[in-house]
Amino acid sequence: MNLTIALLPGDGIGPEVSAQAVKCLRAVEEIFGHQFEFIEGIVGANAIDKTGNPLPDSTLELCKEADAVLFGAIGDPKYDNDPDAKIRPEQGLLKLRKELELFSNIRPVKVFPSLIDRSPLKKKIIRGTDFVIYRELIGGVYFGEKHLSEDGTVASDLCTYSEAEISRIAHMAFKAAKIRRKKVTLVDKANVLESSRLWRKVVSKVGESYPEVTLEFLFIDNAAMQLILNPSQFDVILTENMFGDILSDEGSAIGGSIGLLPSASVGESHALFEPIHGSYPQAKDKDIANPIASILSTAMLLDHFNLDEESKAVVIAVLKSMKNDVVTPDLDKNSKYGTNYVGDFISSNIRELDDHLIINRENIWLGKSTII
Repeated sequence: MNLTIALLPGDGIGPEVSAQAVKCLRAVEEIFGHQFEFIEGIVGANAIDKTGNPLPDSTLELCKEADAVLFGAIGDPKYDNDPDAKIRPEQGLLKLRKELELFSNIRPVKVFPSLIDRSPLKKKIIRGTDFVIYRELIGGVYFGEKHLSEDGTVASDLCTYSEAEISRIAHMAFKAAKIRRKKVTLVDKANVLESSRLWRKVVSKVGESYPEVTLEFLFIDNAAMQLILNPSQFDVILTENMFGDILSDEGSAIGGSIGLLPSASVGESHALFEPIHGSYPQAKDKDIANPIASILSTAMLLDHFNLDEESKAVVIAVLKSMKNDVVTPDLDKNSKYGTNYVGDFISSNIRELDDHLIINRENIWLGKSTII
């Protein structure tokens, strides 16, 4: 298969972890006979510094013409710490999502058996945790009308959703649940918010088309608590933009590091793949950033194009790195391995698949994986 991939390394550790993801895709390309063309674009703080625009037109056009987008990270303290900044790096990513109509963000949360001792939570609580968050990505308060009074003392952000916006991602969540454990949990705040009450109404109606899937409801505050107390109860979590942003970051703590979790943002015509972590500027150029989330994002990219064996090869190589404790210091404070070494190890193991490490054909991000 020939694929053109827009590569947007972004800010902070983005370029470092993206480089490891590219190494792994090059290994897949070599072993499976594909051809991947990477075309790099600038975005975020890097783009602001060079052009004054967090998403230059050239980068946007590159992404629209590419088969997929591989994204690094975005953000910089000089903008984060300036409340008066009119242009921010994150505006570039928000605009990119909107322009590409990436309405669904898919974030799997899974506890890897070899890393279970490294979670801050007790093993008996997190064992068996395997769920996926379907987050609506281009609506809600992040994209609503914003207002600041002339004297700067009163501010508002409008949260708006339509039935169509809710329905399309609800169908995706229910379809995912059908091939998982057949349960969808809608997270909202319907006791307070009118937008949440619309979510309940629409999702309940969509659920009638999937009688084999159980639908349950949780308020966001209770869901945040249950995610820590009993994460294994969840299968597919469906929620709006801001709630999904918060819950997915909370979920990253379950596995022991935010550097483990990949994500896919998909629409009708475009798809973007990225680690869920931020730019982590304190680690920039120190060779300590965990590249696993970025590498696993490539597995999701390959799966998106129905390259199942290729996706499986990436996951197997990642699991082998964990099994052999070839991990960065965030997972093992005594680790002598850095970002580049871990990337080299994983990409090398894609080229030399280990027959003793087998994973079933089901997509690991749909929660059907088994390590034997």
